[in-house]
Amino acid sequence: MINIPTVLEDRSDLLQMVDQIKDNSRVLDLGCGDGSLLKYLKKTKKAKCLGVEISQSKIIECVKNGVPVIKNDLNKGLKQFKDQSFDVAILGQTLQAVQRPDKLLKEMTRISKISIISFLNIGYYRDRFQFFFSGKMPVTKELPYSWYDTSNIHLSTIKDFKNLCNQENLTIKKEIHIGGFLSNIMPNLFAPTSVFVISEQNRFL
Repeated sequence: MINIPTVLEDRSDLLQMVDQIKDNSRVLDLGCGDGSLLKYLKKTKKAKCLGVEISQSKIIECVKNGVPVIKNDLNKGLKQFKDQSFDVAILGQTLQAVQRPDKLLKEMTRISKISIISFLNIGYYRDRFQFFFSGKMPVTKELPYSWYDTSNIHLSTIKDFKNLCNQENLTIKKEIHIGGFLSNIMPNLFAPTSVFVISEQNRFL
């Protein structure tokens, strides 16, 4: 039995992402951190993995975990990768930290058959209440930093993300909303985190 890494136990969105990946897939993890997710995919899915990370300390951790990784700034694009060179590109709660989320999504769907993205939903009712009653940017378990020291520069709602996909001609193949029963009925209000599987429009898999 393969133990689930602590980072996956603490992040239900990552477990949902794992469930969307088929065995023996070529997987690119953008902003892969210490490589725990890719290490798990190698063991459980026999995936052929590659990570992209900008932090030198995290790259060292990837190497310790036996995960191949390259150093790259996602804000500079993914031009080094050819079209459809991966089966899956994944981006876990990082979209809101890049300068141009729209351009990164287009690049992800260019280089992969499907892209799996998870992100924090700023439309979540607790965030709305905190903003409404305090008049300040929310600070929560999911958003633990103050507005001046956070890496999140493009927070969005689920509706915002879906509108962006429509604007960029990206197909939403699946959406998973985390947060219980109500999150599936009114996700923009009741889902603190969501996972989307997207691809280029008219791509048949």
